[in-house]
Amino acid sequence: MSVRIKICGLTRPGDMEMVAAAGASYGGLVFFPKSPRNVTIEAARALALEAPVGLAKVALVVNPTDELLDRITSAVPLDMIQLHGSEPPERVAEVRARYGLPVMKAVGVAEEADLQKLVTYQQVADQILVDAKPPKSGVLPGGNGLAFDWRLIAGRRWSRPWMLAGGLTSENVGRAIAMTGAVQVDLSSGVESAPGVKDASKVAAFVAAAREAEAVPRL
Repeated sequence: MSVRIKICGLTRPGDMEMVAAAGASYGGLVFFPKSPRNVTIEAARALALEAPVGLAKVALVVNPTDELLDRITSAVPLDMIQLHGSEPPERVAEVRARYGLPVMKAVGVAEEADLQKLVTYQQVADQILVDAKPPKSGVLPGGNGLAFDWRLIAGRRWSRPWMLAGGLTSENVGRAIAMTGAVQVDLSSGVESAPGVKDASKVAAFVAAAREAEAVPRL
């Protein structure tokens, strides 16, 4: 089973086509003003419209209001919503029902106690993003280039598809996949030449490294 790759934080014209050509399965758009990868709804619409057929377009939002989600979903053709804040399970279920789109819920992991949240959210989300928990002093819920101890999830299984994130690069993705059995991986800063600027050569190198890794599918 080929590893599926999500490149998040696309900001520039041509980014969607570039990541799709490299072999990515998902292209992520960030709607969070504090992020250097934040895009306006108008810019996101233009980016989404240029996405090739087959590339899933994902909107990353943080504790969004219905008003914001209404504006995004009415203007931007999307395939998935990624909730990357502190949304409780009830809110995840609400978003899923209201917008009729698959919902991915990000869960920050730093220690074994955090793993229970994965069990909880798998009941209401279509996919789970297993990410490194942001530092307490940080302002960004993701995209910090930080990894967590992958041994925490080695051998574990969930009932929903899941994606590994947090500090991935072309140099460590093979080890991460071998250790966790991930068949989907997500990154943003690891393929940038500057915050918010995706580097085509880095994207290609990451995809090649992920494809070369032997993943054990989780059922």
